[in-house]
Amino acid sequence: MTYNAEFLKKSIDLSRTNMSKNMGGPFGAVITKDGKVIAEGSNQVTSTNDPTAHAEMVAIRNACKTLNTFDLAGCEIYSSCEPCPMCLSAIYWARLDKIYFANSRQDAADIGFDDDFIYQEIPKPLESRKLACVHVSSPEANAVFKEWMKKVDKIEY
Repeated sequence: MTYNAEFLKKSIDLSRTNMSKNMGGPFGAVITKDGKVIAEGSNQVTSTNDPTAHAEMVAIRNACKTLNTFDLAGCEIYSSCEPCPMCLSAIYWARLDKIYFANSRQDAADIGFDDDFIYQEIPKPLESRKLACVHVSSPEANAVFKEWMKKVDKIEY
């Protein structure tokens, strides 16, 4: 698989159209497989009241529906902007092969989308993060994990 400028342009066109229609922020993404677009996504945070409805997340959800799988190995994603930490994590979880992006996270910060703040928070110890994170040890929760390990009909991912 190699870079295709038309796919990146399509993600940028989606970002512009989405912004013009006031559906969400100026972000678009397309997912490709075997040289064809299989899914598109644009930011729908404000139009759906869903803070996870970023362009990449929407595209991943649509690609998984199209291919009827949770594993997008063999696919690539083209995004109008460098993925935020949530989207980057989802891209890893979906096992996409490659990310191509146009605007950088600094470009996004320059227009008021400061994803870099979250990138900076992740490596901090729990007690140093701005969001309070409290680990509460639970034997019941641990028992569920032990049951998962023994489960013979589990679907691993």
